[in-house]
Amino acid sequence: MIVILGAGESGTGAALLAQAKGYDVFVSERGTLAEKYRQVLQEHHIPFEEGGHTEEKILAAELVIKSPGIPDKAPLVQQLKAQGTPILDELEWASRFTDATLVAITGSNGKTTTTLLTHHLLTHAALPYGLAGNVGQSLAKQVTAGHQPGYVVEMSSFQLDHIEAFRPRVAVLLNITPDHLDRYEYKFEKYIDSKFRITENQTADDFLIYYQEDPVVREELAKRSVAAALLPVSLADVLPEGAFVEGTDLRIKVGKTDWRFAIDALPIKGKHNLINAGAALLAVALLGADEARVRQGLQTFRNAPHRLEDAGTVQGVRFINDSKATNVDSVKYALDAVPAPIVWIAGGVDKGNDYGQIADLVRAKVKALVCMGTDNQPLQKAFGSFGMLVRETASMADALRVAFAEAAAGDTVLLSPACASFDLFRNYEDRGEQFKAQVQQLQSTQTTTPS
Repeated sequence: MIVILGAGESGTGAALLAQAKGYDVFVSERGTLAEKYRQVLQEHHIPFEEGGHTEEKILAAELVIKSPGIPDKAPLVQQLKAQGTPILDELEWASRFTDATLVAITGSNGKTTTTLLTHHLLTHAALPYGLAGNVGQSLAKQVTAGHQPGYVVEMSSFQLDHIEAFRPRVAVLLNITPDHLDRYEYKFEKYIDSKFRITENQTADDFLIYYQEDPVVREELAKRSVAAALLPVSLADVLPEGAFVEGTDLRIKVGKTDWRFAIDALPIKGKHNLINAGAALLAVALLGADEARVRQGLQTFRNAPHRLEDAGTVQGVRFINDSKATNVDSVKYALDAVPAPIVWIAGGVDKGNDYGQIADLVRAKVKALVCMGTDNQPLQKAFGSFGMLVRETASMADALRVAFAEAAAGDTVLLSPACASFDLFRNYEDRGEQFKAQVQQLQSTQTTTPS
């Protein structure tokens, strides 16, 4: 019997694939099943439980497919490991039943944007790849439904932790900065090892696209043996092959492909998005996309919400929703991309952040800091001596009121929290939606005049 731990998108898809391949399947969900997944399991007569785990049944499994949201330190997972029960990720499970081309994208920041852009460009190039992993539908569900020529898969470190033979034809490693260290015994090297697992099954016939100016990636590549052909993305050097900036263009050069795209015309802005665009364009070039169709695709791409999303303008004050920025490195990219003066809204559940890496940007571009959270001491400690206005708030409505009052026409109010959202919000999406709702309310009333 195969047991599926967690009945979200990945777990339900894994259950469907297991059933389709003739296995006895049991799904165990500790929380409450979302109605759409309950209906799927019932329609396919897949047995399940919710509201807790029946340990005896789970420990009797011959194979467990675990949701990436369940940490390895969970007692039940530890028991499974101790008795030698194989534990897989849904992506590993699905990859065993398809010979489709896999494009796998990871990184501490930028992976969703890069995944969506890669998939969008392939679609417009008449290469019908599926979209899976952290975005799109479960890979296992898509494999169950029928064959696609390929899949573009966003992969977190949690998913990479439980692969065995998963082999991407094209792997993308954007960057590695400290994140989720609570899942890795607060050891950065363990998190690094997890990210590099994306390369471990690749061969000389495969490709690894990476950002060469990322110091961790560069250092690790110098000491690791990676079988795949290496293709760098660079903002600093003109390269013989790869994606790189040349003058005012982003140039994609690999094999017989030599494309140039005006940077100002790209649909995503900022240096970090230049890296993301370079990686995506390099990937689609490797997969044989037609240049004219790629150019058309660039014109119609819209990024996922909560990533440097334009939330509107009120009396000359621009509002940017970057709620997805849950670590300091993401905020660094945002501060670099957004023009000064900035009224910065930050805060939430601090993950042991090192704010030193953005100190110079904050000094140069931020005129006021609006702290939003139940414990703003880390932000106060990091920036309280900078001489700028620092205000305390404990709700989105209060944060927007204070930020708008401190902004002048021509300023930007930037929500880029550097922290998790769980002190005041359900998730980063809820935080971003509340931000946009407050901006809309300002737009409809405009009762407060900025100073």
